[in-house]
Amino acid sequence: MKNIFLSFAISIAFIFNSVSQDLSQPKGGGTLDIVMVSPGEGHSIMNFEGNITGYGLVFAKIKVSSINTSKTSGTLDGQARTILNDGTLISSPIKGSWKRNGALMKFYFTDAINNGAMNFVMWDVKLLEKKAEVKYFELHSPDN
Repeated sequence: MKNIFLSFAISIAFIFNSVSQDLSQPKGGGTLDIVMVSPGEGHSIMNFEGNITGYGLVFAKIKVSSINTSKTSGTLDGQARTILNDGTLISSPIKGSWKRNGALMKFYFTDAINNGAMNFVMWDVKLLEKKAEVKYFELHSPDN
């Protein structure tokens, strides 16, 4: 019985380790400029552009919607377009959540790039500086 339990425990540990993602080191990142903020009723639309390591020139439009009256958290939804250094255009929908503390917003989302890649992405949006510090963690490369 102990051998069966030990085999089961080792199998479960192997399964969890084989499907886990390494989020200890970002694959890349960069800084985006906030080029426009357009307020709406219960939401704002924000446009960003700048260079991201591994993706070249990035353009993003994100709608942030609040889920509470203090407007300190909510959902985000948008689109990103990237022009790689070789001129290839790739795109991704953006869906996730945000949290605000004063003039700092944190964006958290996954992207599903049309080349097959998938990333977990975190942005530190500094509203008063009109900048977003971006880092991403590759979940799947375009090849897998």
